[in-house]
Amino acid sequence: MSAGRKINTSSQSWGTPHKYIEAVKKVLGRICLDPCSNEYSVVDAEVEYILPKHDGLKDSWNYSTIYVNPPYGIDKERGTSIKNWLARCAEAHREYGSQVLALVPVASNTAHWKKYVFTQAKGVCFLYDTRLRFLVKGIDIGKGAPMACAMIYWGDNFQQFYNVFIQYGAVIDISNLINESIAVGQNNLRFSFATSGTFIGA
Repeated sequence: MSAGRKINTSSQSWGTPHKYIEAVKKVLGRICLDPCSNEYSVVDAEVEYILPKHDGLKDSWNYSTIYVNPPYGIDKERGTSIKNWLARCAEAHREYGSQVLALVPVASNTAHWKKYVFTQAKGVCFLYDTRLRFLVKGIDIGKGAPMACAMIYWGDNFQQFYNVFIQYGAVIDISNLINESIAVGQNNLRFSFATSGTFIGA
């Protein structure tokens, strides 16, 4: 697992700890879609995409509530990384009005956070856990993650997100950054979307 860096991960089944699944359900009410599930998942979403039958980055995200715990490394076979999952999270909220929660590494200096989190999400909870203990093949083996993690929220009920996640970390309202100018590399880019949902970079 990596915080946005070019590292391969052999494990594709690092599951969300039970306490965060419970918190996600308190925010969303129910989880309609888990687009990056696995056979050991404890998320219990109504619809689960599991490779190879379903490809969570290609199949529909037209669901009202979505929870995402994406692979943190590079998928060389498919040429994808966490930035592709964050892009789909933002797109689902923009296109379908979905409420989306995603558990991801803190990588606030990366282009994908600037494009899909800071300029499109409504809130971030920087989790207090110093070494978040993911489930490995559905079991808590006590091994902590090597990076800080955050729960990102795309949706229209920030207050509920805040009320639930404030016990787990520092919850920040970032809605004032939507469509703001964000520095990416040497350029300042303004990210906005036309009513059709077409991406416009100006």
